Amino acid sequence: MRVLSIVEDSIVDGPGLRTTIFFAGCTHYCRGCHNPESWKINGGTEMSIDEIMRKVKQNPLNDITFSGGEPMLQITELKQLAKECKQLNKNIWCYTGFLWEELRAAQSDEFTQLSMYVDVLVDGRFVLEQKDLSLLFKGSCNQRIIDCQKSLKEDRVCLINE
Repeated sequence: MRVLSIVEDSIVDGPGLRTTIFFAGCTHYCRGCHNPESWKINGGTEMSIDEIMRKVKQNPLNDITFSGGEPMLQITELKQLAKECKQLNKNIWCYTGFLWEELRAAQSDEFTQLSMYVDVLVDGRFVLEQKDLSLLFKGSCNQRIIDCQKSLKEDRVCLINE
């Protein structure tokens, strides 16, 4: 997997202390992106799932966040990483510039399999004109914080605190 960085003890990428894995590569190129260095598809460092999991296990109290870049560009490997994190009883958040509906349509089987391990998906591209620093865990008003398990069960997008 192409990984830009792994940040431990993050408090801005979901509730509590989190280990945030920033994946390299993004095709959205959002104006005002807080992480434009993540856009390069071949950026960062190549890491195996085992290497990433060693970092995750170093901080057993932290939950996990997948961010980027765009994690969904590596969805095949991301499914396996999420599965291994979930086996450690980690709460998993994932940020994506794609919409839930786009992912369900384009990568239906893979996205559904990934969603079985992800607790919360923050979806939608960052829109500079809708930037709001008062928002918790997202950058712009258009982004949604989705309860993955409830959404899968009800076969519709279910927002957190809905």
